[in-house]
Amino acid sequence: MTDAQETAPDFTLPLAGAREVTLSALRPAPVVLFFYPRDDTSGCTKEAVAFSQLLPEFEALGVQVFGISKDSLNKHERFAAKHALTVPLLSDKEGDVAERYGVWKEKSMYGRTHWGIERSTFLVDGEGRIARAWRKVKVAGHAEEVLEAAKAL
Repeated sequence: MTDAQETAPDFTLPLAGAREVTLSALRPAPVVLFFYPRDDTSGCTKEAVAFSQLLPEFEALGVQVFGISKDSLNKHERFAAKHALTVPLLSDKEGDVAERYGVWKEKSMYGRTHWGIERSTFLVDGEGRIARAWRKVKVAGHAEEVLEAAKAL
């Protein structure tokens, strides 16, 4: 379980264009990591669009933003193209990073249980500590709330 003031678990994940992102290599830039269940679903699309729309404001603060799900890079690329997303999407295909951040949870939908990513966001400060953690995120207004917290760093 990762919560505020803990050191953010380091990781290296693939990004489109045959690139990789290593969290610790981004220091001293603050980083927003938003974990979401699946590409191209209603809530996930709204969240990714909201972060994409606010990306210039995050960048103006020197904050990098990444979306993370278990979807493949190919699926991420189609999702990004379909919705004109500008926020980079990382593929945690094996789910290791989701587990280390404590967002891989047993969920219930329509009376059936299954495992999946619980929509969660982490604001990591320039020293690699979790400055703020949002769990069980409701999409409406969330990206704006994260931007306000980033301004306070």
